[in-house]
Amino acid sequence: MPRKIRMGMVGGSTDAFIGAVHRRAAIMDGEIELVCGAFSSSPEKSKATGRALYLPDERVYGTYEEMIQQEKKLPKGERMDFVVIVTPNHVHHGPTKMALENGFHVVCDKPITLNTAEAEEIVALVKETGLLFCLTHNYTGYPMVKEARHLIRSGALGQIRKVIVEYPQGWLATLVEATGNKQAAWRTDPARSGAAGGLGDIGTHAENLAEYITGLKITEVCADLTIFVEGRLLDDDAHILLRFDNGAKGILQNSQIANGEENDLNIRVYGEHGGLQWKQMEPNTLIHKTQEGVRIIRTGVGNLSEAAQVHTRIPAGHPEGYFEAFANLYRNFALAVRAYEIGHKPDPLFDFPSAEDGLRGMKFIDTVIASNESDTKWTPFHE
Repeated sequence: MPRKIRMGMVGGSTDAFIGAVHRRAAIMDGEIELVCGAFSSSPEKSKATGRALYLPDERVYGTYEEMIQQEKKLPKGERMDFVVIVTPNHVHHGPTKMALENGFHVVCDKPITLNTAEAEEIVALVKETGLLFCLTHNYTGYPMVKEARHLIRSGALGQIRKVIVEYPQGWLATLVEATGNKQAAWRTDPARSGAAGGLGDIGTHAENLAEYITGLKITEVCADLTIFVEGRLLDDDAHILLRFDNGAKGILQNSQIANGEENDLNIRVYGEHGGLQWKQMEPNTLIHKTQEGVRIIRTGVGNLSEAAQVHTRIPAGHPEGYFEAFANLYRNFALAVRAYEIGHKPDPLFDFPSAEDGLRGMKFIDTVIASNESDTKWTPFHE
């Protein structure tokens, strides 16, 4: 495939937040180009977004159905190669399913779908078609997250005993959804967000990060969900005890009413021989602690693992963060598409979250909600 990989987009109009993030991340390595889109449920807004992005009018569509149908008719060298879906949760399943059924690879924002049944259908379709699917748990793209994962896999911490992962935000400390805030409105609406509020929005990021870094799987949860803001329909705060498949114990906290907090995703992992600490708001630093002292590991400095090095983009001492981590997922996905086209398996070093990761996120939501509603509290996480 001696050309750029062609991307189509569902959602992501000019007044949306995450669509612009995806577009910037996708083009960072020069591997991908945006060629078409159905950017809004409003055909007029979709056309206006297409013009703002300098796309030809005939490649800007009023619906995702029209886009997939029309793109499929184009010659292989002209049509899109994959679809990226950046809509509210209730519009993830439809375009993902249709894209896979029509031979297009998919990148989808998290959570994967509105509910577990939809996620199971997508996982089955990915297996049936053999097509590629990437779920944008973008925090897995940071170099120091890769380094933390490598250190644990190499045995530097020994047997993992305790995992503490937190994701506090403060932007929903009041009833923002009643003020016309578009992002707040859909994220707190069960019809568009699903059964969970903050748990689905940011709690699944924490769950995914804990399992990705440690390589462990959550087996049981004991959960306490709260709606603190009067009038809100979905949870805005969660405290969850975790049990992992190796016997380790954990704590997961997520909150969107933590007044004054910005986006402070952080994780601490403790094993027999030491501990690790990483904070998303200071992403270039990984702290490795033992009884003998503390080692500060920095992006681009020293003998990092190959997994961290290939995801490091700029020289040491330069801030490397959100866009770059997103771009790592897109770069890795592009490499997988190129391998797919010549019948090769992608290099596992250039990894990205899968549909199965998305299904675990949906089952995590189900398990936490069941635990919250249970009198016995400890609730098994069923695969």
